[in-house]
Amino acid sequence: MDTIDLSISFRRWFCVWFSFPLSPKTLIYFNKNKTNPTSFLFISMHYPLPSSASIYSFKTQEIKGNLTINMANGRLPDHQNWPRPGLLYSEAVRELHATIENDWDSVKQSACQTAAGRALWKHVVHDPLAELFAGETYLKSLYEKIKKDRLNNAREVSGVILAVRTLWFESKLEAAVKSFGGGAQVVLLGAGMDTRAYRLDCLKESDVYEMDFPEVLQMKDTLLEAAMESINEPMLTAKSLRRIAVDIRDEDWFKKLQASGFKPEKKTVWILEGIIYYLEHSQAMGVLKTIADNCNLTETVLLADFMNKQSTTLSSSNYHFYSDWPDHLLPSLGFSDVKLSQIGDPDADYGLLHDPLNLFNKLRGLPRSIQNHPDDGTPCCRLYLVQASGSPNQTIS
Repeated sequence: MDTIDLSISFRRWFCVWFSFPLSPKTLIYFNKNKTNPTSFLFISMHYPLPSSASIYSFKTQEIKGNLTINMANGRLPDHQNWPRPGLLYSEAVRELHATIENDWDSVKQSACQTAAGRALWKHVVHDPLAELFAGETYLKSLYEKIKKDRLNNAREVSGVILAVRTLWFESKLEAAVKSFGGGAQVVLLGAGMDTRAYRLDCLKESDVYEMDFPEVLQMKDTLLEAAMESINEPMLTAKSLRRIAVDIRDEDWFKKLQASGFKPEKKTVWILEGIIYYLEHSQAMGVLKTIADNCNLTETVLLADFMNKQSTTLSSSNYHFYSDWPDHLLPSLGFSDVKLSQIGDPDADYGLLHDPLNLFNKLRGLPRSIQNHPDDGTPCCRLYLVQASGSPNQTIS
């Protein structure tokens, strides 16, 4: 991934759509440059850009002009220029987040922590609703960690794994939907505070189903309602969105999905992002087998992240299911084509992990069978990003 630096001399904050050569439409944010109050500074984007400095014209409804793009070779903002959270919350929103912090368990709270990651990596992940769903506590906590990491020139910046995971899932989702001709079903199990139905253009012909605990989905709706006065009502980019209150650990989750309009015979992308390792082994295998069985009815794509055994030691009270070899497990359940990536691989890097000595790149250099690092004996904690597919006419090797 390339980043860019640019400046432009206007005295107002605004955003504008650009269409660069060799890239899709890209939303650009301009933030005030403290060293020059009459200019604005944009940090970075994650789409392909030209390899040399170029000048582009732009136009909004109010202003127009030119800007110069200069490549920065993957450099991240330093601790002083890292995008700050807005924290423009109403009292109603603060009270709702107080309920989350006081009444929810750590598994449910992880939905807000994930949203904080998207919000604070806004220079690569565009999610206007992320700060609303994250809440001040998680935003401030992660922001302080990021500042400390950048100040100390840490090889891995806090939240980078969330940013890479988000970008990986979205790129694979877009490719899968496109391969289906656009009119797919998309099911997010353990959807949490996911916002893709509001921001991904690739879903404009897709029916989206979000499944999670009743209190999580209710809070999500309530936060949106409470924020209506300060933000415009979020417009769906998906064709439709249905939220199904269910505990996917229960055996009847698939029946509830069907009762909400899901059609098993229609091409489907299943997303299990940050969820499968919270389940017990029998529960996780049941969910995966239900999805795999759908391959017998229609073209199916599964996008999921798996922890290896050592990763579950990071929080033994929360993490239960693991697979050291998900690329072997999924074919045994009925998927015909499985592709596995590790954080830092060419399709799971996005220019954010260029340091060859960071944790993720060091792990990639070791055989997956090694459980502890030979240099210092620390556990080899891996996160696998897995795409699996199947169809009624598949041949499983």
